[in-house]
Amino acid sequence: MTVLVAAALVVVAAGGTAVVLTGGPAAQAVTLSGYGLLLTVLFAVLQAPDVGLAQLAVGTVVVPLMVMLTVRANARAARKRRR
Repeated sequence: MTVLVAAALVVVAAGGTAVVLTGGPAAQAVTLSGYGLLLTVLFAVLQAPDVGLAQLAVGTVVVPLMVMLTVRANARAARKRRR
């Protein structure tokens, strides 16, 4: 294992810990997007550009967007129930 791969793995592990320790769902979605970028870099270092591109599209954009839309829909439904 090269030093670059080991450093990328350590950064990805730290990013995963940051996602878990983030408080609210909205902030966690933003942190998850950054974690997706870290995984993309890891896959590029591991010479898997196709997996990196898929991770970039899905993990950095689609999943956080879906989480944010779900949080917003739940907040809107909670406001309607209170009325």
